[in-house]
Amino acid sequence: MGPGFFYYRRRINRRALTRLLALLLTALLLAAAVFAMLQLRPLLESLATTRVSNTVNRIISEAVDEAIQSGEIRYDQLISFEKDNEGRITAVHSNMAVCNRLQSEILDLILTRVGQVSARELSIPIGSLTGSALLAGRGPRISVRMESVGTSSAWFENEFVTGGINQTNHRIILHIEVSVAILLPGVTTTTRVSNAVTVAETVIVGSVPETYTYFSTDPTTYEEDLKDYILNNS
Repeated sequence: MGPGFFYYRRRINRRALTRLLALLLTALLLAAAVFAMLQLRPLLESLATTRVSNTVNRIISEAVDEAIQSGEIRYDQLISFEKDNEGRITAVHSNMAVCNRLQSEILDLILTRVGQVSARELSIPIGSLTGSALLAGRGPRISVRMESVGTSSAWFENEFVTGGINQTNHRIILHIEVSVAILLPGVTTTTRVSNAVTVAETVIVGSVPETYTYFSTDPTTYEEDLKDYILNNS
């Protein structure tokens, strides 16, 4: 065998060694990437959930504000009073047809806008996963997408709060719950966003009683309150 054969053989060995080193380096990089992803996965899911929740809450607030500003939600449309011959309020009635229509329209608008949010708007820079203030918001971005899943709901609730001896503060609160799936590279998780917005409010004024007795929730004052009650009703 001539010297050319050994030279050719050495060239083959070098190529094989180079390919082997390249494969080992690629495997190490992949292993490091997988390890880093496993270590950062809880933080990534937490950041993605926070970003999605904030976005959905913003969409809910905007949808409700638009309905209020446009006049679709008005107290006199949602509530009617029943009065006696002297004009005193004896009952408060909810207009269920209007309430159900508004609930459905607002929820449909919210779900439509949730589906229109771009992955770019929700994406998370890799630097934000390091915990470093200098790297926060920097580096390549990890794509985050969301879509509504499961059952989402909206309903009105009436809240009555005493505002004095003859006043009651009546609030109409719209509760909205939206279930969304959060889609990350290789990971899918879900979250449920809940929000409650006061959409209408009024003060109901009644007649002033000639006498009244206040009973405290503090047991140590029960005796004094009872004396006042006996004196006022004797």
